[in-house]
Amino acid sequence: MDWDKLRIFHAVADAGSLTHAGDTLHLSQSAVSRQIRALEENLNTTLFHRHARGLILTEQGELLFDATRSMSKRLDAASARIRDSEEEVFGELRVTTTIGFGSLWLAPRLPQLYAKYPHLRIDLMLEERLLDLPMREADVAIRMKEPSQADLIRRRLMTINMRLYASPRYLAANGTPETLADLGTHRLISQNTQSAQVSSGATLVRELMSHEIGGFLTVNNYFGVLQGVIHDLGIGVLPDYLTEDFPDLIRVLPEVESNEVPVFLAYPEELRQSKRIEVFRDFVTEEVIAYRRRKRDAAQAEHS
Repeated sequence: MDWDKLRIFHAVADAGSLTHAGDTLHLSQSAVSRQIRALEENLNTTLFHRHARGLILTEQGELLFDATRSMSKRLDAASARIRDSEEEVFGELRVTTTIGFGSLWLAPRLPQLYAKYPHLRIDLMLEERLLDLPMREADVAIRMKEPSQADLIRRRLMTINMRLYASPRYLAANGTPETLADLGTHRLISQNTQSAQVSSGATLVRELMSHEIGGFLTVNNYFGVLQGVIHDLGIGVLPDYLTEDFPDLIRVLPEVESNEVPVFLAYPEELRQSKRIEVFRDFVTEEVIAYRRRKRDAAQAEHS
């Protein structure tokens, strides 16, 4: 098969349009169209349905697109490893983690990483879905459970707990609950138990919902829960790593918390020698060590 035609097919399938693919490839629409027709003739099949709003892959086109997508990811991996043979740390690093951890803990700390490596480009992919690292959907992941794939290098970073927090203004206006029964006069803000989240968090929310609660606000990520809490809407179920960056939060019902949630950093075995992975791994590890030290010191000061 003609590699150049496959490259053009992949761009068209990805863009869903001859025009947009041509812009990406710096080719005219007619040149792109000729290459696609030639590929279809070579394969003796139809790869696209022509549609008024663009192009739609046929079943055969989908099969070929799966193959070119896999090839593209492999080529990206090879390119990254070649670039990593240079001394200077630069290029793109695709990092995936949850919306809450990525936006509330990781992103605020990235200035320290960029200060050391200004030519590094971080593509922060925040979603609850677990991206497939061996298939190169991302380069490195921070996950709230130990990865199951055998061909991943993983490092346990820390543990977190889900706890109850409220703003000073909310508690001043509504009172501070002393027991779980007191939640009957308060609004609980949490993730919906059906939304993607750590199982310990969902278990805690279900346990709380077994008591009489005055009202509810459910959000599909912890960033949204935090916004509800700091805007005085109620008592939120939130991860304890927030307390360092949001010191005004007041913990409510200190005896109530989830089981520990392990936090792991993972990346594919084939990227073991990547300098971009190395500097990111060391950066996150140093930030976690500093965070744990400050947390321990604060706990000791509180009990002294």
